[in-house]
Amino acid sequence: MKKKLAIIALLFFVLVIIIPFYIIEFKTENKVYNDVISIPKNKVGMVLGTSKKQKNGTINLYFKYRIQAVLELYKHGKIDFILVSGDNATKYYNEPIDFKNELIKKGIPSKKIILDYAGFRTLDSVIRAQKVFGQNSFTIISQEFHNKRAVYIASLNGIQTVGFNAKDVSKKYGFKVYLREYLARTKVFVDLLFNIQPKFLGPKIQIK
Repeated sequence: MKKKLAIIALLFFVLVIIIPFYIIEFKTENKVYNDVISIPKNKVGMVLGTSKKQKNGTINLYFKYRIQAVLELYKHGKIDFILVSGDNATKYYNEPIDFKNELIKKGIPSKKIILDYAGFRTLDSVIRAQKVFGQNSFTIISQEFHNKRAVYIASLNGIQTVGFNAKDVSKKYGFKVYLREYLARTKVFVDLLFNIQPKFLGPKIQIK
């Protein structure tokens, strides 16, 4: 009996966790780029939000490296505008504003930065880029594992995207994030099954 339960548990793990992970991995392998020269140009690059600092007050490397990736794309003329999509949960936590302030410090004109305060999840960010900000084709900027999930979500919704991979962090630094990614990829298929939509949409905003 115990052996049967173990086999069932293993099959469940493979079906629910492993298979969704690798479906996304294989379906997006040619849609994410590490090289700024070879990536196609898009009018808009959407950077996916994250916190600026860790709980101990040090800079969050995911944030730091995404900023660097945005700058690289912009300076090479691969994007004209930057859509910052992130969480604005409270007045003390505002991912879009933190990204905007940092990008301005690095020389990006304020008028080139558009903020999406309702990017609560990757799904919200991707679909809102199309339905609210009118972009049917754009570049997604984050770490590779995140880009692949975002690009896959876009493809499920008929949106043409490519991903530009920000520098990754060490496995030790990002262990919890990498672990959560398996569950996040399973959630992509759960969302598809139940036709989950963004929490908010709202009026259209033109990027020009």
